[in-house]
Amino acid sequence: MLYTFKSRLPTSDEALPGRDRSPYPVPETHTVLGNPLLGPYPEGLEVADFGLGCFWGAERRFWQTPGVWTTLAGYQGGHTAYPTYEEVCSGMTGHTEAVRVVFDPAKVSYEELLRVFWESHDPTQGFRQGNDVGTQYRSAIYTHSPEQERIAERSREAYQKVLSDSGYGEITTELAPAEPRPFYPAEGYHQQYLDKNPAGYCGLGGTGLSCPVGVAKA
Repeated sequence: MLYTFKSRLPTSDEALPGRDRSPYPVPETHTVLGNPLLGPYPEGLEVADFGLGCFWGAERRFWQTPGVWTTLAGYQGGHTAYPTYEEVCSGMTGHTEAVRVVFDPAKVSYEELLRVFWESHDPTQGFRQGNDVGTQYRSAIYTHSPEQERIAERSREAYQKVLSDSGYGEITTELAPAEPRPFYPAEGYHQQYLDKNPAGYCGLGGTGLSCPVGVAKA
């Protein structure tokens, strides 16, 4: 049964039952950026949600991006409310490991965040990312507005051409509205994991191909 849910997503009836609240506390402050992890966020900031494999390396890639105000590791796109890491890794919640990116659009555009997203992983691998295998490692973009959805679709089309020209297959990235797909913050030890453990595991690896930036405005 567990192997089945490493290779396909569970239905809502098959997924583990959820909870009405988080079973663990979430730290208040980002260990690198010094800003609050949880909202509400200051006026003028925007939110973007991405899944690109193990969230340890993915979160670091975004907190290192100028213009990002805070980042948060979590679980998204599944059925089980307030899941634990062990439950997500079983494949029986339907979630992918995700990173919530809170950014200042006056300093970094959504297009630039998408460039970081595409170039930081291989979006053609389905339910895996490198040696990390399972539905929780799938590539995903969860949008927070019609404008984000439009920009993400255009960037996907542009990067697909780059990938196809280099012999890669079709992009398997899930692209869907963030609602009704709540983002559940992960346990405290996952937050800014590679800041706390600089020599820790990072399975992130891109294709080495550059993503065109600004294509959504073309």
